[in-house]
Amino acid sequence: MRSAAPGSYGIAVAVSARRPAAAVLPLAVIAALCLAAILVWAAFPTWPTYDSQYALLWAQELVDGTAPGFDDYRAPTSHPLLIPVGLLLSPFGADTGGRVFVGLMMLSLVALIVAMYRLGRATAGVLGGLAAAGLLASRLDYGLLASIGFLDIPYCALIAWAAVMTYERPRRDLRVLAALTLAGLLRPEAWLLAAAYALWAGWGHPLVHRARLLAAAATAPAVWSAVDLAVTGDPLFSLHHTDALATELGRERPLLELPGVMLSLLTEIVKLPVLGMAAAGALLAIRLRNRSLVLPGALAGLTCATYLVIASGGLAIVYRYLLVAGLGVVLFAAYALTGWTTLARGSTLRRAWACAAAVLVITGAAYTVGRTSTAGVISQLRERAVLQRDLRAVLTAPAVADARRCGPLTVPNHKLIPQVRAMLGLRSGEVVARSDRSLRPQTSGVAIVIDRRIERRPALDVWEVPTDGLASVMAPDGFRPLAGNRRFAAWSACA
Repeated sequence: MRSAAPGSYGIAVAVSARRPAAAVLPLAVIAALCLAAILVWAAFPTWPTYDSQYALLWAQELVDGTAPGFDDYRAPTSHPLLIPVGLLLSPFGADTGGRVFVGLMMLSLVALIVAMYRLGRATAGVLGGLAAAGLLASRLDYGLLASIGFLDIPYCALIAWAAVMTYERPRRDLRVLAALTLAGLLRPEAWLLAAAYALWAGWGHPLVHRARLLAAAATAPAVWSAVDLAVTGDPLFSLHHTDALATELGRERPLLELPGVMLSLLTEIVKLPVLGMAAAGALLAIRLRNRSLVLPGALAGLTCATYLVIASGGLAIVYRYLLVAGLGVVLFAAYALTGWTTLARGSTLRRAWACAAAVLVITGAAYTVGRTSTAGVISQLRERAVLQRDLRAVLTAPAVADARRCGPLTVPNHKLIPQVRAMLGLRSGEVVARSDRSLRPQTSGVAIVIDRRIERRPALDVWEVPTDGLASVMAPDGFRPLAGNRRFAAWSACA
């Protein structure tokens, strides 16, 4: 029996000792990110945004045995996956459940950052993964959207993890379609991604296998239509409702403006230096025939194409529809910074690329520090928390509770309806908007009035009154002030 070489036992022990550390380190980083997300969630008590709050209310309506009010006044488009999430949170109530929901969105952001690390690592090694995760984490729009409960963050996370699984098991993993199906129950743009993946994964396979993949890709639109049919009787209700709402709120744009609008919004999401680095990364990937970047390119390209189709069809122009394209841009930018590590050591191109990447890091950091205000984001989060506190203080004032016996509770426009319902545990129709022209002018009850100065803060879009005029913001004639603070006031009258 041959004996081990001198010193080999010590080397084996050292290697085996490093392996647990290598396995534990990623888990420790993920745990640290989760802890940071929870701390931010606890420090800034924000509530879900308009769309998400309505989903929680609709789930509560199901618990109460009534049909969800998909066709309520200016209600958002329904997103079927949020309904079961709301059902799970229903024991907390719509108010506390909203806080838990925001916490889940913050954890979804962590999942997205981890997925971006995995994608960046697949294209340019560990350094590429760190660059991709760092660039994504520093795009503050993603964090801000998570902190106020937008569904787009878990949507992006599901798409990103579907991409991770595609790298690991190309064309063979039905889990990819499962992730895309869940994403497709949040946003219909994922339907195109699922169809494209099914066609690619089934290429060259028997017809039965391709049919099975396409059937799986069609699950999300089928479920969405089934939910619409069961609730409203119209399997295309979401499409019709979204189109009508975009027209009413003036969110449509002329077709020729769309490419410029799309580029402007994409720049707003990732910022100009990252967009420039992504362009350089794309050129380098093409020049070096780096096939690992085909997937990020497909994600960005398909998302932009879907955006143009949606926008040209008369639906809303919203920058959140381009967030997945932003993920592809970030991955190309990360490759521009770290792709030199994939080249042979000592090559001229590797040295030149590394030097250029160092310059990009320095200039990009200087640009970010000079133009990004973390204090501004913190101020927005604090302001949202204070607004919620002040609104709650007015709604729960004893005088306001007494005056509600005289008539309906009204708010200026549709934006406040789900928040007021959640805070007071009210049902559909128990809070109405004075901007609703189909209703008679209010003559009694309680009218909530917003301080006009709030509307001039663009970050607080919950107070948007696009076409309602001043009449809905002011208290009705004959009402007297009842309770108030710096941001809200309650007026009342008894007929």
